[in-house]
Amino acid sequence: MTETVEPFVAPVPMEADPGEYFPGDRGVLDPEARRVLVRLLQRRFLLAARNRDDWKVLLENQSVIESRLHDLFVDLVVDSGRGVAYKQQIRSDELDVPILLRDEAYTRAETLVLVYLRTVYQRESTAGEASARVDIEEVEQTVLSYFAEVDGDQARRQKAVRAALARLRQEGIVEEESEGRYRISPLVEIVLGAEQLRELSDWLRERGERPATREPDAGTGAAPDPDPEPTAGIDREEHAL
Repeated sequence: MTETVEPFVAPVPMEADPGEYFPGDRGVLDPEARRVLVRLLQRRFLLAARNRDDWKVLLENQSVIESRLHDLFVDLVVDSGRGVAYKQQIRSDELDVPILLRDEAYTRAETLVLVYLRTVYQRESTAGEASARVDIEEVEQTVLSYFAEVDGDQARRQKAVRAALARLRQEGIVEEESEGRYRISPLVEIVLGAEQLRELSDWLRERGERPATREPDAGTGAAPDPDPEPTAGIDREEHAL
């Protein structure tokens, strides 16, 4: 008996197709890898300690995720030692690169808090300490001494410092272990490099206790407009959308 062969391929329901997760899907990544790719675009950092599952997926799919980012002229940096991954805008003099990520500078208060945190972290690391911690009172005491009269009264300056610390906490640069007690993350070394730290530290030492109406730009040494919260030269890269 001859077996009858159907002339057409039987249709397969979309949900039975493992390569398509929604109508018209032409992606090649698994849903887990796609989610990690999106989170890398959404956030400044992906931290292994905070996102263990995402970190595992990233390492397993690093090459293909990196390829997708390169298609957007964005580079992927994976620092396994610190347990952090982040993106950087690719820029080239030879190639016309549309800019997807923009640089948003830290405010004056955020910059000064970063300088103090980085200094404490470096001091503790040099002393062989496994971690560095600060209290909010000591951060305020040091940082407030660098503000000028144009920055408003004491309450306003204190509010600016606390807001800066809260923003850095959101980025994972500090972690609040208990009320008012923070552990400094190794991310501070990435955000504020050794050369920038030296430039800012030198400026602060030269300034001493003299009153000032302008703060330096962390990247160039130029002084920005004396606004209570001017932009500084240490940049955070954000998504343009």
